[in-house]
Amino acid sequence: MPPNPLFDLTGKRALVTGSSQGIGLALARGLADAGATPILNGRDAAKLSAAAATIPGALTLAFDVTDHAAVRAAVDGFEAGTGPIDILVNNAGIQIRGPLEEFSSADFERLLSANISSVFNAGQACARHMIGRGAGKIINIASVQTALARPSIAPYTATKGAVGNLTKGMATDWARHGLQVNAIAPGYFATPLNQALVDDPEFTAWLGKRTPAGRWGEVEELQAACVFLAGPGSSFVNGHTLFVDGGISVSL
Repeated sequence: MPPNPLFDLTGKRALVTGSSQGIGLALARGLADAGATPILNGRDAAKLSAAAATIPGALTLAFDVTDHAAVRAAVDGFEAGTGPIDILVNNAGIQIRGPLEEFSSADFERLLSANISSVFNAGQACARHMIGRGAGKIINIASVQTALARPSIAPYTATKGAVGNLTKGMATDWARHGLQVNAIAPGYFATPLNQALVDDPEFTAWLGKRTPAGRWGEVEELQAACVFLAGPGSSFVNGHTLFVDGGISVSL
């Protein structure tokens, strides 16, 4: 069957930050399946190349998302040498757990840089080109912690709340230029970022009871949401955060 034009990404290039593993790599695969050429990003060039080898036609663009100048140089260089970046998925991020009363200022700053500054850096670098073309899609990866809190991750929760509001701000500034900026808020997914929780039987049992769907999410279950927000079908969706969380954010 021919692809549904509302979800067809043929001919589009999609930069996915932090995509050498986990959610980022799964989203890159989903975008590729919809016809896009994924551009994988990370700091480790060897790991990046290994990930790209699993997706036919995938490209790589190694840079540190927390370095504003490096991000802009990489995006500008790619646009000049290869072609337009039509879709940006701001997926890169880290998690640091610990009691808030003992949390170090250094770790707090690391979270701010990796989870918020990275979204600003890549978003601005790509939007400068998208605005000139009058079109572009930016998808920021938020979290169920954009709306909820849990013990031992207050600083992470703060960063993901900021991602949700930065998404609204980007949409407010850039929608008039033809861009759509939205966010996906994953619930609890079995990824390297959550490995400590996946390996904890007590937490997994709690999660099964707390989540209406009764289980961890599979990273592939995020792909359709990403393809929708990256495609023509979301042309009038802007500033929205789409929760993909098995119902945990709507249930007590």
